Amino acid sequence: MNWTLEVVIVPVSDVDRAKEFYAERVGFAVDHDTDLGGVGRIVQLTPRGSGCSIVLGRGVVPEMPPGSLKGLQLVVADLEQARAELVERGVEVSEIQVVGRNPGPVPHPLDNVGFVFFRDPDGNEWTVQQISARA
Repeated sequence: MNWTLEVVIVPVSDVDRAKEFYAERVGFAVDHDTDLGGVGRIVQLTPRGSGCSIVLGRGVVPEMPPGSLKGLQLVVADLEQARAELVERGVEVSEIQVVGRNPGPVPHPLDNVGFVFFRDPDGNEWTVQQISARA
């Protein structure tokens, strides 16, 4: 049996501001933005090519302090290009950092060990890692 992670709730203080950040700056697709008639609101966004989405909301999502989510990780085939896209879209993102070393030959020296880091406006922390080929 396969177990797939499909949705991660991201705690935010301002749904509109977070939606704009993830859609316009980071480039996630807006799957839906649903107003639940005064009870709450759910916005679901998906990174390009991902099988897992994030959900922002109010009133109908678990209460978590805004900015308390740490360690969300995206994987890309080209970290330099991904970082350039984030910078072009106005995201404050770290320089590329190499963490560890590759144990054997890999198609690109940043594979598995190249990372950049950014935060959303509430302080939720994201990591982007390069993996261009898998064993």
